[in-house]
Formats: sequence, structure tokens, C-alpha cells
Amino acid sequence: MSKSRIKKLTTLAKTKFLSLYDLEYEDKKGKTRNWTMASRKSFDTLSGQYFHGKKDNPDASIIAALHEESNKIVCIRQFRVPLNDYIYELPAGLIDKGEKFDEAAKRELREETGLELVKIDYEKTNKKVYASAGMTDESSALVFCTCKGQVSDKYLEAEEEIEVVLLSQEEVKELLKQEEVKIDMRAFILLQAFVQLGEKMFK
Repeated sequence: MSKSRIKKLTTLAKTKFLSLYDLEYEDKKGKTRNWTMASRKSFDTLSGQYFHGKKDNPDASIIAALHEESNKIVCIRQFRVPLNDYIYELPAGLIDKGEKFDEAAKRELREETGLELVKIDYEKTNKKVYASAGMTDESSALVFCTCKGQVSDKYLEAEEEIEVVLLSQEEVKELLKQEEVKIDMRAFILLQAFVQLGEKMFK
């Protein structure tokens, strides 16, 4: 691990799932600067990573799944409060303490869609990717897998508003033409690839 350029960590605000921190760091010219960051991690966890070289584990699992019976990619439409609207996403969820990323993927796929994870392609799976590193240190495992079963909403948590959508290549192509539709960045990239590759993405 290279020498940490972060010199001081200060908590600005703390909620159940997210905290806001001020990072005092040294820029490339040695000047002290400050950066505001949102994180799902506790002060102690971040301190361990920045100042003591402790391992940074992924916060969540994002699931790129092919439904075996239909050869369709599994997506969800979820209401997101900051957007005040529904957005197309891939199934995903936070990794519980002591849980492995693949265990979380299996659990979250079941909870959000009712589908059963069949097989993970560990060669295509990335254990830690970042979506918005200028704002947050949040990282996710991007899990490529196949699944089976019937879609169900009976495992959803009370506050979740999710509609499961199984999409063929042609249906994805039509969806991506609709400029007014909101799509998560990671889902957009995967859907573009699915248009080109179809089920080959998962095999």
C-alpha cells in the first residue's frame, strides 16, 4: 500500500446507512486541502483503511443475471426518493456484516425478484468496482450469474418499491431508444452489451 495522502478524517453527519466526512489530504504539490465524502462505512472502519492499511471490502453486490428459462436479462424498476421517480437498475443490495459478496448476491436476488441464483461466473465477476469516486468510496461486487424460477414480490422489504422486468435483446434495444426513461449508469452499460452479445455475456 502506498503512503496515505489523507491526513485527517472528521465526521460531519451520521445516519443509519450513510455518513458524511471531511477528508484533509495532501495534493500533488504537498498543499493541504479538504474533500467532502459520503460513505456507508463507520469512522473506525475508514480510519483503519486510511491510516493502518486495513482491507477495504465491497459495500454491496450488483447482480447481472440471465434468466435461464427465458434467456432474458433480469432488471428492476425501483422508486428512488432522490429522483422522485422510478429508475431501471440491476438487482442489488448491501452486503451484511460477515457475509461474502456471492452470498449477498444470492440473498438479494431472491429478496428483490423472487428468483433463484443458479451459477456465478467468477471469471467475469469483478469483486470491487466504483461508480462515483468523486463523491463516495462506495464499492460493489459486480456479479455475473444465471438464475431460474418465477418472479415474485413476496420477499421485498416493506419500504422497497420494485417491479421486476425480464428483457430480451429486442426489448432492451427498444428500451434504450426511450430518452425519457431513467436508467442507472451500470445497468445502461450492461444493457448496451446485452444488445450486442445477448446470452453470450453470461456463458
